[in-house]
Amino acid sequence: MGGVAKEATGLSRSVLSQFVLGLVAGGLLCFFVSWKLNLTWVKKYAFILFVLSFILTALVFVPGLGKTVNGARRWLSLGGQTIQPSEFLKVGYIIFSAAYFAGLKEKINNWRYGLLPFLAILLLTLSLFALQPDMDGAMITALCGGIIFFVAGAKWRDILIISLCGIIAAGVLIVWKPYIKDRLYNYIYPAENSLGIGYQLQQSLIAIGSGGLTGKGFGQSVQKFKFLPETTSDSIFAIAGEEFGFVGATTIIALFLVLMVRGLRIALKSPDKFNGLLVIGLVILLVSQSLVNIASMIGVFPLSGLPLIFFSKGGTSLLVAFLAVGLILNASKSARGQRIIKTQSINSI
Repeated sequence: MGGVAKEATGLSRSVLSQFVLGLVAGGLLCFFVSWKLNLTWVKKYAFILFVLSFILTALVFVPGLGKTVNGARRWLSLGGQTIQPSEFLKVGYIIFSAAYFAGLKEKINNWRYGLLPFLAILLLTLSLFALQPDMDGAMITALCGGIIFFVAGAKWRDILIISLCGIIAAGVLIVWKPYIKDRLYNYIYPAENSLGIGYQLQQSLIAIGSGGLTGKGFGQSVQKFKFLPETTSDSIFAIAGEEFGFVGATTIIALFLVLMVRGLRIALKSPDKFNGLLVIGLVILLVSQSLVNIASMIGVFPLSGLPLIFFSKGGTSLLVAFLAVGLILNASKSARGQRIIKTQSINSI
């Protein structure tokens, strides 16, 4: 009976975190950002927002505030609930990068204003991820920053330098963090050590494969009971594949591709450079995390702890996803408003 009560308590906390704190609070925040927040204000205070998100993330290292789970110190314990502040840091970094590079114009090709500040801010941000450690979050953050820098007008020379730095950093991390080396080995030789480090991937493939074309039905997964670990977070796509089959799995992928296409269209049509860069960064943040999660569950990418956005358990991740979508819709609304004003001005001439 004690075990049942413990499971019920854990389920209640998950529901509270995911739906009450994540969905409700995130939905309200999304609505507020979408319709009330002025993106000009966001651009003006971009640096302050980045600093605040950086400080919030650094608080995980303060004794009594930070919480360690499975050897990683990524959470803050507040009032019986936990939040993962690095999720806010990703958005804060994207906002600051978009604001900074939008204001550079031609100076972006001057290494003093473009490449050097980019590397300095990125390394500062990634160092905080590395100390937790959260190398998956660091990878996604670097990807978002690099794409913003490129779209803003950086030269290919600078992109090649950044890529070279990334390759060197990856090599250092493989030596510094043994678990990364283990992940790569498991990726190259997935059938070996299927009861050890390769266990999650093997069980994920079994779950997805057993789903067939249309799946076993909602709630009918077998793998989620004692076989597949992290079924509500990292492995949620495998469970979806088992219960909804190939049709359900491809539908999930298609939805993220639609999000990406729609987001990039908003960015391309945005008359304001900051808004465009902001949308590109946020779209890459949402979609890349999800696609990496899916790819790792089918063995196309090394095993990752990144969430499947809107599906994986995690109130903070869900709230930040709503925040990102809210900002994207905000940019879309602003672009639409500017086009209407421009059309009215032309018609009045």
